[in-house]
Parts: sequence; structure tokens; C-alpha cells
Amino acid sequence: MTALPAPDRPAPRRVVRLLGVVLGAVAVAAIAGCGGGDSGDDATTIAMLDNSFAPVVTEVEPGEEVVFRNDGATVHNAVAADGSFSTEDSFGELAMQPAESTSLAVDTPGTYEFYCTFHATQDDEGTWQGMVGTLVVGDAGTAGDEAQTDDGAVTEPSGTTRNVPEDHPTIQNAVDAADPGDLVLVQPGVYREQVDVTTPSITIRGTDRHDVIVDGEFTRPNAINVVAANGVAVENLTVRNATVNGLFFNALEGYRASWITALNNGVYGIYAFDATDGLFEHSYAAGSPDAGFYIGQCDPCNGIIDNVVAEWNGLGYSGTNSSDVTIVNSTWRDNIAGIVPNTLDSELLPPVERVTIVGNLVHDNNNLDAPALPAAWGARNTGIVVAGGNDSRIERNLVVNQERSGIFITPNLSRNFWMSGGNEIRDNVVRGSGMADLTLSGVAMPGNCFSGNDVESTIAPGLQVFQGCSGPQLFMGYNLGPLSVSLGPVSEANEAADRLADAWMTAPSPTADAQPDMPDALRAPAVPAVDVMASHDLDVAAISTPTLPDDLEINRTKVPTMAGIPLVGSAFSVFFGIYAWFLPFALYATWMGLAAWDLARREDLSRAATVGWLAVVLLVPFVGPVIYYVLGRSSIPAHVRWTLVGGGLTAYLLIAGIAAFTTGVV
Repeated sequence: MTALPAPDRPAPRRVVRLLGVVLGAVAVAAIAGCGGGDSGDDATTIAMLDNSFAPVVTEVEPGEEVVFRNDGATVHNAVAADGSFSTEDSFGELAMQPAESTSLAVDTPGTYEFYCTFHATQDDEGTWQGMVGTLVVGDAGTAGDEAQTDDGAVTEPSGTTRNVPEDHPTIQNAVDAADPGDLVLVQPGVYREQVDVTTPSITIRGTDRHDVIVDGEFTRPNAINVVAANGVAVENLTVRNATVNGLFFNALEGYRASWITALNNGVYGIYAFDATDGLFEHSYAAGSPDAGFYIGQCDPCNGIIDNVVAEWNGLGYSGTNSSDVTIVNSTWRDNIAGIVPNTLDSELLPPVERVTIVGNLVHDNNNLDAPALPAAWGARNTGIVVAGGNDSRIERNLVVNQERSGIFITPNLSRNFWMSGGNEIRDNVVRGSGMADLTLSGVAMPGNCFSGNDVESTIAPGLQVFQGCSGPQLFMGYNLGPLSVSLGPVSEANEAADRLADAWMTAPSPTADAQPDMPDALRAPAVPAVDVMASHDLDVAAISTPTLPDDLEINRTKVPTMAGIPLVGSAFSVFFGIYAWFLPFALYATWMGLAAWDLARREDLSRAATVGWLAVVLLVPFVGPVIYYVLGRSSIPAHVRWTLVGGGLTAYLLIAGIAAFTTGVV
């Protein structure tokens, strides 16, 4: 493929300007202080992330306390493969919810493999795959990666076809019998099973995309579960009604999902985690509470999403800590939000970086009746969101009719506060956005730029003039209003989660039947998923902006705003937005005015000293007056100075704490 050149960055993206640090600290200190942390002592902690443990291998002394803490977004546990310990014993329940923790100790030296019963599977040899960790107790040898062996993957098809149900009664039976390079060819029917794949380089293909159905029956975690099997391709079938994932690729290199329909699955439609060199193409996902398409925890992922359709999901695409992903030529509509690469501490390898989003049609992602987990709610009514990400390219997309923002660059608050920087937004066409077509939210790192976009409104005003992609920039990444506006939707997330808890089981699939079949599915040779990214014929530079479909009308209704803050909608959104925008400037103006007044009446300073201190007060953003109050021997009584500064910051933090409490962040 032809890659786009790396964006130019006018300043090192990790050098955060002083004002950004101060405003960020003021805005999030109260909230971040309430977030999850370690147990508060010196106990060894194992984080249960979504689909992995961190660290994977942990060494402790006999009898030493080990804390298992759920830092993910869904339920987890830890159970020893030999039955010697389980978090259920110490916690009291098998399912540990997000942010819950428990501790246990193992007295007998040895090496103990443990797994999450919800996110691991056992192969025919009894080996656990997926969310698996190792606990080494005492002097039991060195734990670490086992010596790498040939996994049996092949680059060429074997020529062997295993027919279902003619030769094998179930898909699982055919998969278990298959050798690397084989084709498992499935005739029409509803296959009520979970297909677990551990053999590399096989191809599973339906003869009819809509009539070959793997059905989880709302009882099985996954419809098709590919774990640690490199080079597997799944083609031309439907996966539906799984309680977690429709099609899941985990801990592998080389994967492909082609002409797949994923319907009404409990978390994700088509999902790749800790997997590299993969492709989702010609596929469709609807009814997923988290995301229709998801690539997570990989750097570099070397993943491509090409020519897919996502509708009626929480998020059309979510990519947590997934760097080097390319999303092109696809349609994202009628989700709660469209395309959302993001950074979270609940998975490894933060932050998300180098995501290329080109040539997509993104429209009407305002569907508050779509199934959604609470985590998706804060991004609602937006088309493309980069949340705490760096060095991504958003180019030549058509983004239409988002009730909030068309393209939104924002920080993201997890256990850490992740800012966005170095992102280039060029040559997009954005229309019908309720707040603004382009939005840059503070606190941002340097390097974000906006040029050549065909838009009608931006936040901050003049964004493409003052923070363009060429020439000098007036840095505009300090507006906290759009970030705090997000607290409003978050405040409604729990109510929405209750209302939509079972919506994924019945969510409609408006255009599932209109999706095309794989050409020549009966006779096309099997192609193992090897060197997927290199072999996919994709010239990103040649992709053009989509045209507006004839049946799509642009919404001309604008939300009234003040300084980028909506004045209608959720009371929480309006209040937090205005407060976060107004108070820093009010504090700054008060501090600056009093400091200037004090300098004007002082007779103990020379003219040069007075001018120098005035320059500090007026020209050093935000903290100039504070520097003067601390170091300038101000004649204002000390208790008055500290009341001015400390009282203002305390008020701000108090409101931020109230925001955190009322929105469910704490």
C-alpha cells in the first residue's frame, strides 16, 4: 500500500506548554484524584485488562499478598488452571466488576497458570488460550516467554476442502479435523455452536453470506473465536447472538474477516485484540453495545478496515491503544458515535497513534436508541473522534449531520489524562454539525493542525486560520469547554445503560440483507491470512472524498452556542461547559488586574522593575500573576493573595469534584 507521509510537527508533541499543564491540572485534578489506583500499600498488583493480564508473568514470595484489580471495562476474574486458587474464593463472587479488586496469597512454591473464565478458552490439548497469566511463587525457576516454536502456519492453501455438513456435522468438527492451509466450506444452515479455532492458516467460508449463520443463541460468549492461530481467514457468513463477540481474533499475527455480517452480539461485532497484520473488509456490523468493529491493544497493529458498514452500534469503530490502523472507504451511520480511536489505561500500549482515516462516509451518528455501554455515551452525536491520540491523519472524509461535532479532537481521562497532539485534519467536507464541524478541545498538545477542510463552523473560531498545517500557528488548544461538555452525556450514561441493557438482542439491522456475497465463494481458492497488509491492494493517496448520496439531506439546524458551549440540551452539559470555559478566564482576569493595580501603586520598585513585573503579569499566560504574588514581594497582604489564588482554584476543583460525582466518574 502507499502510505501517507508523516505529519510535520512544529514543536515536540511531548513538550506540553506551561498553560496547558496548569489548566489541565485545574480541570481534572479532582476527577483524576478519584480514579482507580493501586491498593495503597506495597502489595503486588495484577491488572485485569480487557482480554489480558498485566503483567503477564508475576513473581512473588510464598505467602506474599497479590492484588487482582479489574482495570477493564467488563467483568473479569482469575482462576488457577490447577484449581489451587481463584478470585471467587477471596472476592465472594465469580464476576468482578470494573474497578473492583481482591487479594489472595499462595503459600506453596511453584509456577501457576491462571485464566479469566470469561475471556479464555481451552484447546484440545487442555491448554488455556486468550486471557491467561502466570504466577511464579518462590524459587520455581525463571518465568518468561517459552521458546518460540514453529506454529505450523503455512502461506499456501493445501487444496483440501472440508465440507460442512456433508463431511463434518458441525463447523467445530471440521475445524478440529483441518490441517493448516485447508478450506472449511460451510453450506447454508443455522449452526448453534461456538467455533474455537486454534489451527493456523485455515479458511472458514460460507457458501452464502446470509444463510450460513453461526448463532450464539444469547448463551455462548463468541460465535467464532480464533485464539493464537496465525493466518486464519473467515469469509462469507453471519455471526450473531453471542454474548460477547461475533468474530474474535486474539493474540495472533495474520487475520482476515471478509464478507462477514455480525448481528446483535453482546459487546463487539468483529474484534481483533493483541493481533497484528489484519484486515476487515466488505463486512457489516449492527447491534453491538461497544463497537461494531474494534481493533485493540497493538503497536504497531498494521490493521486495515476497508469497505465496511457499521450502523446501530454504540460506536461504529473503537480502537483503544491501537496504533498504525488504516480506516478507509467505509460507511459509519446511525450509531451513537462513528469512528473513535482512543487511549485508555484499561489496556496496554497507550497512547493510540498513527491512525489513518480517509475516504469514509460518516453521517447521522445520533442514534440514542442504539445499544450502548456507558463508555460509549460520552462520545455521542459525533462523527470522528480522536480521544487522547497522536499523529493521526483524517483526510478526505464526508462527515454529515452529527448533532454535536463532525470531527472532534479531544483529551481523554482514564487513570491518566491523555492529551491529543500532532494530528492533521485536512481536506474533509463536514456539514450539518449541531455545535461545530471541527472542534479542538483543550487541553491539547502542540502539533494539531486543520487545513483545506470545507466547513461552516469551527471551535475555536478561526481554527483553520490560526492553527493551520503550514506557516506559523496561534496555539488554540486551551479551551476546556468542549471537554467539559462531554461530562453531560457521561452523566446520563448509567440511565442509558439501564434503558438499553438488553437492546443489543433486539436492535434492528436495517441494511444487513443488502450486503453483497463474496464473489465465486464455491470455487475461489483458500488464501491463508499471511502478509495481509502488504498484499492488500490499497493506495490511500488515490482515495477521493465520497459524494453525498441522493437520499441523504443535510441537516441545517444549528445548536446555539457561546464560545463553543451549547446553550441547549443536557443541563449538565451546559453547566459544566460554561463553567469550564468561563472560570479560568475570570480567575485570570482577577489575578492579573489586582497584580497590575498593585504594581501601579508601588513606590519601592524602579521603573525597570515595574515594567519587568508587568511584563510577567501580562505576558506569561495564566501563571504570570501567581509568579508575581509568590516572588514579587507584593504589598497585598499574604492572606489576601493566597485567598485569591487558592480560593479560586479550590472553587474550581470543588465544581470539578461535583462533576465527577454526578457524572458517575467516581
